Amino acid sequence: MCRLLGYLGSPVSLDHLLYKPEHSLIVQSYQPREMISGVVNADGFGVGWYHPEKDTEPFTYKNTLPIWNDINLPNLCRYVESKCVVAYDRSATPGQAMDFANCQPFNYQNLLFIHNGRIENFRKTLYRKIRSILSDEFYELINGSTDSEHIFALLLSLWQENQHLTLESALRKTLLTLCDLAQRHEVDVSANVIISDGHRLIASRFAANSPAPSLYWLRDDPIFPNSVIIASEPLFASNWTAFPENSIMTVEEDCDIQIEKI
Repeated sequence: MCRLLGYLGSPVSLDHLLYKPEHSLIVQSYQPREMISGVVNADGFGVGWYHPEKDTEPFTYKNTLPIWNDINLPNLCRYVESKCVVAYDRSATPGQAMDFANCQPFNYQNLLFIHNGRIENFRKTLYRKIRSILSDEFYELINGSTDSEHIFALLLSLWQENQHLTLESALRKTLLTLCDLAQRHEVDVSANVIISDGHRLIASRFAANSPAPSLYWLRDDPIFPNSVIIASEPLFASNWTAFPENSIMTVEEDCDIQIEKI
């Protein structure tokens, strides 16, 4: 299982967000507390962020190294500030390649997407089932082999097919589609997801046929005022709230929060 982080609020340096907390994403990479499977998250990482002033497509920085071994990341983090950040430590499913094509976040136009969870025996179960319902455009955009990228492609395909849907509704439809496939083919699926367009965070805690991985949120902490943080594990001692299982949260630009059951 991977570790996720999403931030929306006042401009913050990546250093303050990724390195300073006592149980930061860096620490979670080698000493996680709430992983359902696996011991460490050493199979790569990625960070995505948006320019704090210009309305541009997001920036990403990825590596297949463990996050603690990347000598460039600390300097980059001291330099970059953003109002909206997503970050990710990878714990690869056995048999999945450790290459850049499989590193998150995945992006499409102004969207960033990260996923923690799994589709059980993906290549032997839902791989062809998902690919068969993708539009040509998003089928062709898949570069890697992970279940995560296929879930993102499914979301984009369903959203394109139903343009009246909000992004939240498209995520809901995606998760319900995965749930239906999981039940019909008797496999476990879990999908903790964070998506952003630079102005909002949309996150899910979801599983079909098994407990969902951990996910928490925190708003307006004194260390990070005027902000919302979403994380697989609390970054520091505070009043973190656990996501309800099988729910979707929307965080607006003013940090207003809405949570709906799936």
